[in-house]
Amino acid sequence: MFVDTLQPFLQQAWKGSGFSEPTMIQEKAYPIIKEGKDVIGISPTGSGKTIAYLLPLLEEIDVDQKQTQLLILASSHELVAQIHRLIQEWTAHAEVTSMMMIGGANIKRQIEKLKKKPQIVVGTPGRVLELIKQKKFKVHALRSIVLDEADQLLVPEHRNDLFGIIKAAPKQRQLLMFSATIAQGLAEEANRFMVTPEVIRVNSEEAGTPEVSYQYITCDERDKIDILRSMARNLNEQMLVFFRDSGNLSVVAEKLAYKGMHVEALHGNLTKQKREKAIRQFTKGEVQLLLATDVAARGLDVKDLGYVIQMDVPKEADHYLHRAGRTGRIGSDGGVVVSLVTQSELRQLKQTAKALTIKLEEKVLRKGKLM
Repeated sequence: MFVDTLQPFLQQAWKGSGFSEPTMIQEKAYPIIKEGKDVIGISPTGSGKTIAYLLPLLEEIDVDQKQTQLLILASSHELVAQIHRLIQEWTAHAEVTSMMMIGGANIKRQIEKLKKKPQIVVGTPGRVLELIKQKKFKVHALRSIVLDEADQLLVPEHRNDLFGIIKAAPKQRQLLMFSATIAQGLAEEANRFMVTPEVIRVNSEEAGTPEVSYQYITCDERDKIDILRSMARNLNEQMLVFFRDSGNLSVVAEKLAYKGMHVEALHGNLTKQKREKAIRQFTKGEVQLLLATDVAARGLDVKDLGYVIQMDVPKEADHYLHRAGRTGRIGSDGGVVVSLVTQSELRQLKQTAKALTIKLEEKVLRKGKLM
């Protein structure tokens, strides 16, 4: 087991992490990344992908070199913050410096932090490229670039910024892409910047992630809010509730609040402070329902989250996968994904399930319980 060969500071962090053995993606990725190869890693949400690339890359940081050697890119503020927290935890016993670089935050403060030459930077593409263009962020010493949740970074919204960053970096750098899903076309596009990448695929069975039950309730659109309320009150479990757009989310949040329910919302229009407050309250268990859009909930990791509720069917199968992946994470007892669908949405849900090879169970709600 490669854990026994890790540097002392990482072995110490491993002992404190609660992990017993490496997951399949961690076992497979470690030696390949250590060799310096470019990698495309595809493994289910919750299977330990972030640690899979962090362990070998943290070992390669030269603590005597006061330059940025590792750049990790993610599509959302929340995912950047989560990755940075992990880095701080795993480097607590090492002289490794790191910082976050996200849009919406004070750019002058980020420039001041860059003057200290952090060895690791975790950021969103827009802000990272902005500071590269301003010549405030020097990338000449970069050894590795990681695209976390790569499928979201390769969408049109981020693609130009992403490619601008890669072009600005040294040609002899290592490029790693990790995600639960990567469409063939996107992988081919990213391949332009990779040198004969090693592709690591881990399926759900190999990943060893806890069992997740995929369920649905057929109902009229107007009944969805009442069903959600009834489930929340009777199941007495925390629930992450997904919406395609923030408009519908806001309407539902307002109606639930009017009915006396304590809910928080998570969407792209919130300020950084409000986003952080919503996540903090939910992760601490102070709020039962967190209503979120797909992008805003990327990277959200809530320990022992039992239920994910979908108030609509996502248009893309991989969005369903990412939503579902918020429950049934490593170290938990599994989870339940419940889709509230109209008759017209049911067909799309079944097509998605077929594409993802998951088994759906139809349920009805009786006295607030799923039967």
